[in-house]
Amino acid sequence: MKTNVGTVDRVIRIVVGVALLGAGCYYKNWWGLIGLLPLLTGIFRFCPPYGLLGINTCSAKKDEAPPAA
Repeated sequence: MKTNVGTVDRVIRIVVGVALLGAGCYYKNWWGLIGLLPLLTGIFRFCPPYGLLGINTCSAKKDEAPPAA
């Protein structure tokens, strides 16, 4: 799995995931488990729909040099 979730996107996903899980616990509702999706994609930095659509919010590493010939 190649990472395709950037830092800002990752933080937003983790915050939303925790908030949804917390709301599910507070209201004692199973719908809060939907929060696992953004939480896990934020933790693992990989989003399958992003891969299918060719979206990548990770910034490219600038200090990588091309291989020497």
